[in-house]
Amino acid sequence: MALRNQSGTEQVTEFILIGFQVPKSVANLLFVVLLAVFLLTLAGNITIITLVCLAQQLQTAMYFFLCNLSLLEILYVLTLTPKMLVNLVSLNKTISFLGCAAQCYFYFFLGTAEFILISVMSFDRYVAICHPLRYAVIVNGHVCTWLVLGCWIGAFLSTIGPIVLLFQLSFCGSNVIDHFFCDYAPLIKLSCNDVHFILALESILSSVVLLSSLSVTGVSYLYIITTIVRMQTAKSRLKAFSTCASHLTVASIFYGSAIFMYSLPSQGRSRDAQKAVAILTAVVTPLLNPFIYTLRNEKVKEALRDCLKRSTLKL
Repeated sequence: MALRNQSGTEQVTEFILIGFQVPKSVANLLFVVLLAVFLLTLAGNITIITLVCLAQQLQTAMYFFLCNLSLLEILYVLTLTPKMLVNLVSLNKTISFLGCAAQCYFYFFLGTAEFILISVMSFDRYVAICHPLRYAVIVNGHVCTWLVLGCWIGAFLSTIGPIVLLFQLSFCGSNVIDHFFCDYAPLIKLSCNDVHFILALESILSSVVLLSSLSVTGVSYLYIITTIVRMQTAKSRLKAFSTCASHLTVASIFYGSAIFMYSLPSQGRSRDAQKAVAILTAVVTPLLNPFIYTLRNEKVKEALRDCLKRSTLKL
């Protein structure tokens, strides 16, 4: 799609992502660290998906949702990290308008889908602990499929509007984005048009998604904690808590990083500090998901051991 310019001045068709302005030695070190994190993230989440598909004991709703979360994490890091790695070692740090818009859209689309899925997984844990006898009836295969489809559709509907409006803007001034990826706000602030409405819309939609997801998760865990406290034996309380400990850890990381990144005022933080927080959210957080579930979940560890044993026997 061609960019329009109503004033007839020269139109920007590509942008420069300046990322971190650091010495080459530091950039090379960052490249090695981020490449290692990227590969570990892919390997960890692919392992989770493989285990859920192959292990009979993981053929439940909880692990079906976990499999979809791992898929979202893979797509998420593939959206951001490859271009970031190239920019660290390349002198050419440009990205086309279409490439920038695509990266911006998928960053928010996948992130939104993850937040909705986290709240769906909270509901799943609520039913499992508070209504265990009805769990198989309430969270059946049909319901799971529709809940996951709802995550993707809800994410699409809540993020398509700001991107459509992005294509109506003209870019005729600076083309330098002070970030390591095409974040929405830094991008549209380069426009020649008045973007106050678009920024407000993006902020409202982000807040609605975050607060809605956080509310569902918070209410679910309020009921879960109440149910666990009422259990008569310490053994039953420990068993109930262990079934949701991994998800609670992942949810805390997701919401904590999002609230810190988007809700706290940015005036008191340097631009590099904001970019460092963004790197932790966009690159490190996806790495934690598979390791949290494999280290804290006995069923996943057992499935991993079984797969490794079968692989060893075949060799």
